[in-house]
Amino acid sequence: MTATPSSNDPNPESADELVRFEAGRLTSAELSHDAHVRIGFEMLQRHPFDEALARYSRALRLTTERLGATGKYHATITVAFLALIAERREASRARTWEEFVRAAPELLDSRCLERWYPTDVLRSDLARATFVLPPPTPV
Repeated sequence: MTATPSSNDPNPESADELVRFEAGRLTSAELSHDAHVRIGFEMLQRHPFDEALARYSRALRLTTERLGATGKYHATITVAFLALIAERREASRARTWEEFVRAAPELLDSRCLERWYPTDVLRSDLARATFVLPPPTPV
């Protein structure tokens, strides 16, 4: 199911971008790390986590296929980042992208997952193909 703009949209300015994202029509130039995070935030403004994750993942796969870059899709990074966005969004109660950035600026660092994941895990074929939990830490 593709997004459609509506009059009760929490951020009408981003509605067209979400429609294009879900249709796989954004260009690689439009998909910087910051854009990935912003689109994830906007999607989570509109959908519960499980639905947002399904829609976001489907859109990324569609985009990478259209761009001829199917090897760029990374399941662990996609799931982990969307989970972090959802967590920080809920904890901060951010209602706008600007509020969210002020509350969670660390998510704009494309390497922030390295706080939880060793580089070799993120670079693994397994982590690219399916979601991998971070290695356990002693309690």
